[in-house]
Amino acid sequence: MMKEIYLDNAATTKVDEKVAEVMEKYQTEEYGNASSTHLKGEAARRAIEESREIVAKSIGAKYKEIIFTGSGTEANNTAVKGLFFEMKDKGKNHIITTKIEHDCILNACKWIESQGAEITYLDVDAYGFVNPKDIEVAITDKTFLVSVIHGNNEIGTIQDLEKIGKICREKGVLFHTDACQSFTKVAINVKKQFIDLMTLNAHKIHGPKGVGALYIREGISITPLLHGGGHEFGLRSSTENVAGIAGFAKAIKIASPREVKVMYKLRDYFIKELLKIPKVNLNGADGKNRLCNNINVCFNNIEAESVGSFLNVEGIFTSVGSACSSHNLEPSHVLLALGKTPLEANSSVRISISKYTTKEEIDYALEKIKKAVERLRKISPLA
Repeated sequence: MMKEIYLDNAATTKVDEKVAEVMEKYQTEEYGNASSTHLKGEAARRAIEESREIVAKSIGAKYKEIIFTGSGTEANNTAVKGLFFEMKDKGKNHIITTKIEHDCILNACKWIESQGAEITYLDVDAYGFVNPKDIEVAITDKTFLVSVIHGNNEIGTIQDLEKIGKICREKGVLFHTDACQSFTKVAINVKKQFIDLMTLNAHKIHGPKGVGALYIREGISITPLLHGGGHEFGLRSSTENVAGIAGFAKAIKIASPREVKVMYKLRDYFIKELLKIPKVNLNGADGKNRLCNNINVCFNNIEAESVGSFLNVEGIFTSVGSACSSHNLEPSHVLLALGKTPLEANSSVRISISKYTTKEEIDYALEKIKKAVERLRKISPLA
């Protein structure tokens, strides 16, 4: 049987067995609709509200400031579009974001531009950091939202939320961050970091797919995208995914700072060994300014697709850029924003580890990566 090594945890993670056990309970035993008034329904409602408390506590928020969604993408769209619809009749139509946001933010912004919004897309430096002063300068009297990703999904660079949030609060502009990749890996406190809205999801932290959450600071009005029975405080109508929500909460409860420390060590070892290969460069920041599970390297003059295919045959699963657009042959917009050439961007591979990754797996992957690079450079006309 072929050895399998999963190194694509920024795309999705294995569901923890403890999470699966909790979900099974709400799929086969307490399977009621949380809006029903009978005992089955009340048990489901209790699970949702207990889960809401767990999510809120994990980021320093209040219970009613959390709404559950079907994904991080939905939460991001709700934040961007919902606020735009709320603010456009009040003379506010300007959003500030960066050129390295997740596709769902960039595409949502592009869509509301067609509805009359004005978007400023800020540059980042060679490591993926946005300059907070650039945000301050870009704010106008029409700006209602700044949206900056916390830990980038491709290069792992972690932005300074507190600096950005403080500027936004002083200027009277709302601050949203997509924290799907950083949640449980980096300390987040919505009060201390002046965050007004924040996107989270479950499947990046060993929870289930199909469930996310949006933190909306108390007092902020937002136009719902879905209309129906008035679920989630009237902000997201749809019968709640009780099993998914309960699984999300369990994944948060079992997330461990110790596991994060282990991932940091394994990540640094992996990067150090990869950089010993000639003409290999790290994309993004390093040290504590990078997500503990993220590695993104440029193999220079070798197509990333070829590296990925070689590893796939060997049972090693990585990603070329972001999984959300991995079938797109266009160079990564994130890597281009860092100043990489299309050739460099197309030779970059993302490797992302998890709490389940072992040093033995990394050593095996390193062996196969070195062989892949050696073989591909022999046949590459550019090497």
